[in-house]
Amino acid sequence: MSGSAESAERYRMWGGRFTDRPDPRASLLLSSLPVDRAILRWDLLGSLAHLTALAAAHVVPESAASALGGGLRKMLAEYDAGTLVPTEGYEDVHSFIEATLASRHGQVAGWLHAGRSRNDQVVTAFRMALKDRLSRLVGEVTTLQEALLARAREVTNVLLPAYTHMQRAQPVSLAHHWLAYFWMLGRDVGRVRDAYRRVDVMPLGSGAIAGSGFPVDRARQAALLGFAQISENSVDATGDRDFVLEALAAVLGLVIHLSRWAEELVIWSTQEFHFVSLPDALLTGSSIMPQKKNPDLLELVRAQAGVALGQLVTLGTILKGLPAGYNRDLQEDKAPMFTALGAADAAVSAMMLAITGLIVHADRMQAALRGGYLTATEVADYLVRRGVPFRRAHALAGQAVLAAEAAGCELWELPVAAYKQIAAEFDSDVLQAATPSGAVAAKDVPGGTAPGRVADALEAASAALVPQRAWAEQAMADQTAAEARLLAAVPS
Repeated sequence: MSGSAESAERYRMWGGRFTDRPDPRASLLLSSLPVDRAILRWDLLGSLAHLTALAAAHVVPESAASALGGGLRKMLAEYDAGTLVPTEGYEDVHSFIEATLASRHGQVAGWLHAGRSRNDQVVTAFRMALKDRLSRLVGEVTTLQEALLARAREVTNVLLPAYTHMQRAQPVSLAHHWLAYFWMLGRDVGRVRDAYRRVDVMPLGSGAIAGSGFPVDRARQAALLGFAQISENSVDATGDRDFVLEALAAVLGLVIHLSRWAEELVIWSTQEFHFVSLPDALLTGSSIMPQKKNPDLLELVRAQAGVALGQLVTLGTILKGLPAGYNRDLQEDKAPMFTALGAADAAVSAMMLAITGLIVHADRMQAALRGGYLTATEVADYLVRRGVPFRRAHALAGQAVLAAEAAGCELWELPVAAYKQIAAEFDSDVLQAATPSGAVAAKDVPGGTAPGRVADALEAASAALVPQRAWAEQAMADQTAAEARLLAAVPS
């Protein structure tokens, strides 16, 4: 059942001292209901916790508490069934809930708001919604990392050029290269989890700005709502949104990394590179050029970084000029956060499709190891191992590159005699050192691209996902358990 436009007009949470009716044009501008729908479920849970605290403090008559408890539980069930949908005309989700209760239970609905303000009510619901979304996001990113790790295990023997300044630099294994994105995403998850800790603070009981006027048990409310702690200061609790700014910044970091990865795959899928390709099912065509296959999915991932960055700028601009305490500007805090989360969800989903469907062209990667003298550093390192100072070795290796260019061959194909003309320290084993596989094998340090180190890194990455997945599952399980405790404690 949805609230009616008539009840929205009839029921307001304020107005006793006003002599004029609200101007409908102003009411339309002031309404936050379109965005508030995202916190409706959490606002119902917050109201149940507040009602439970009022009943325990003997603020609400037992009969009223019972009626309201039943009414709120019914609304929660209707929401979960998809039948509780607010109609237009309500000022916000809070007035919708109270108006719906009033239409069903009469004047007892007026008890629900005792000792509470919309200021602490909305930020409580917002924090709960954000906790839910952030924990789910961690789970989604973990699934993407699992898929990336599985693909990396398939390509440990594939070598390709690594690039700096978009120029061929040194050979690495494809698994090693992809693990770079794995660890980027892992740090993003760490930042999201860290932001979650500061979201996980209950402001309910802070009232409008000075605290509740009734002896509500805030610690018990926090336990029933699944919060780790309660806020320390009522002014701060209702008037700041730094927790949103931090969470949004963490989400932005994730989407930026996904954008970088998508950009690389766009480049790699061009005919000029052709390192990878996507299956036709993930590509689009051109309305005018019949031959085209476009990686639009990856291009839209790039765009999500712009969407999320815009939301961070929006929120920071809203917050920067506000004095302490609640200001109506904060009504605009939820849209940027939910928009950024939507961008992250879209980017993660798109990259999941891309990495699982990606076709690797190892032959093209292998061919790209030729022509750029990518192992010149290995020639220099070879000399260093034979007692040549690196700066001189660097110059001699440069001469070897000039000789290979003149001969039209690779460094591992340059005759040993040519090397010996450059420096007496060169011997025949320089040819193996100068091969791509020799260069990769030489990077045998933790974090390097040598096969054994990559194997170790794959195992370390797999181990890192275990606590990460456990955290996401535990966060969601804790919320489910808290909700069960709350529903069991509601007056009936």
